[in-house]
Amino acid sequence: MQKYRSKVEYDGRHYVGWQRQDNGPSIQAAVEEAILNFCGEQVEVIAAGRTDSGVHALGMTTHFALLNNNHDPATVRKAINFHLGSQPIKIIETEVVPDSFHARFSAIERRYLYRILNRQSPPTLDCGRVWHVPRKLDIAGMQEAAEILIGEHDFSSFRAKDCQAASPIKTLNTIKVRKSGDEIHISAHARSFLHRQIRNIVGSLKLVGEGKWDPDDIQRILLAKNRAKAGPTAPAEGLYFLEVIY
Repeated sequence: MQKYRSKVEYDGRHYVGWQRQDNGPSIQAAVEEAILNFCGEQVEVIAAGRTDSGVHALGMTTHFALLNNNHDPATVRKAINFHLGSQPIKIIETEVVPDSFHARFSAIERRYLYRILNRQSPPTLDCGRVWHVPRKLDIAGMQEAAEILIGEHDFSSFRAKDCQAASPIKTLNTIKVRKSGDEIHISAHARSFLHRQIRNIVGSLKLVGEGKWDPDDIQRILLAKNRAKAGPTAPAEGLYFLEVIY
């Protein structure tokens, strides 16, 4: 048996998320079917994270094992991509890894990016890939508010009600708000995240950027440990799973 690690890029707009589900097509199911068509083996592809419906990835790390150990990584990558066809899912890298590697449990940091298109005109080429906010946002205020969230906290106020994590306590290593042309990029790094934690944080930071809240409100919301006190959930279309650090 040979274990492979792969980096996957995908456009999540037409999928129910990474994880295989009964209510629609998933990224996981598409990749597993491509592997089955390639080599006749039915495998489970394990990912470093479970992105929601509509969320994209530039570097989702996965692993899977094949009984036939004669396939070199380049052949595996090309074959899976061939059988994925025109689906907006592609294997970017594939390599052989030791049996001890686990895409989820071996990770020490996960990195996400949220893109806000902050201009009057809506997107054209990036429609479905950014959150369009026409009102000018105060980036400095958003960054000041974001820094309050760095470190270990009880993130109950930014946790989805259906989150299955055992504890709401997480450590946010980094969160940065910066301008990139007409866009505002919010990057967040942590070992792990709660369900919709980033999107809920972004929804609150947007209110700071609009001047409806100030940074002190983020501190108040964090301490409240109550999801109802925080801002709305930002749309899935602006969120990207960037990469995993091992």
